Amino acid sequence: MTDEKARRVKGKLEQSKSKLDTLLNITKAINNNSSSNELFTILRSVLTEDLEIAKLALFTNNSKKWELSLAEGVEHSVCRQINIPTLIETYSDIGIINENTSGKYLNIFDIIIPVFHKDQPLAYMVLADIEGEKIEISPIIKHLRFIQTLINIIVVALENKRLNKEHIQQVAIKKELELAQNMQSLLFPKSLPDNEMLRVKALYLPHSEVGGDYYDVISLQDGKTALCIADVSGKGMSAALLMANFQANLRASIKVANGIEDLIRICNKRVIESANYEKFITLFVGIFDPVAKTLSYVNAGHQPAVLVQEKGTILLHEGCTILGMFDELPFLTSKTISLGANDKLVCFTDGLTEIEIVKGSQLEAEGIAKLIEKKLSLTEITNTIKETIRIVEDQLEDDITFLAANFLS
Repeated sequence: MTDEKARRVKGKLEQSKSKLDTLLNITKAINNNSSSNELFTILRSVLTEDLEIAKLALFTNNSKKWELSLAEGVEHSVCRQINIPTLIETYSDIGIINENTSGKYLNIFDIIIPVFHKDQPLAYMVLADIEGEKIEISPIIKHLRFIQTLINIIVVALENKRLNKEHIQQVAIKKELELAQNMQSLLFPKSLPDNEMLRVKALYLPHSEVGGDYYDVISLQDGKTALCIADVSGKGMSAALLMANFQANLRASIKVANGIEDLIRICNKRVIESANYEKFITLFVGIFDPVAKTLSYVNAGHQPAVLVQEKGTILLHEGCTILGMFDELPFLTSKTISLGANDKLVCFTDGLTEIEIVKGSQLEAEGIAKLIEKKLSLTEITNTIKETIRIVEDQLEDDITFLAANFLS
């Protein structure tokens, strides 16, 4: 072996060792949980100092938002003019940048290296040599596969780190939502009346872990019973928090209010104080008097409850506007209805009335009234509602709450 050939072989071995050392150092940095800035600093050093690449820019997809993560030899303002959608559309593999189709800002570079996960682009590295250097002998071409390996290792490691962090956050959020769900379940009555005067059944199906629907059954000092159902505008945690606040206010106010209309006025003020006109609540309150055998009610912009009597069904509309919109309710009326033996009251939120048994046609309160008008018992009514929900359960887009009472006295 000639001295020249021996030097070339030795040089290649040293270069291979240097590349292996670089890969090892990057792997150690990843294992030590180094930040993205630290990893990009290593990458810049290898490309510009070890491989003597003159210009480079690295664009990364950080949770669906593209960022310029690294630039050298080119102004950042120039790099940010590069059209990322053009890169995605044009380059799916390593390639030479086409000056005729890539635009003036991208044309200052020679080579593009994309990084994909399946069909999802994670990053694009663009590189250029010193002006005038022939591309076939450039350090980029000589070390192209090594550069591609470096970029892939770093970008994929950072993506895995991001996904892992996102997963941990999702687990934490899920635990918090499960706790919120458990806390919200404590707001509902632990037991429902089932005696010789009154029997009550209820169903609550939140669309997500927590929701903005609410029902309640409150025993009053004079032997009467209040039946309540409500719905907060919107969904999720904010609706659930407002509803928890509303439930506390309703339970406190019903003990001191001077009648059902006074109760509604107090509740309206409390909603405004809590939500500052940004969220609203619909409410139906009925007060059952077992001595007088009457039901007094107010419907505050809620779905009309259905009263099932021997002579047929009645929709209970009487009341006022939704709560939380006006300082003073523009109108408010209550109504008292005489009850017969075995009359039934069925209350629900709009998650039930918006069900489409027939596509394009919502159930509405009238449809619910028709479903239950021939049912003889509270159990039959409840089972009919549950079966209706079951038929379309994969289409549900809102919380569903259902409260039914059988007046037996």
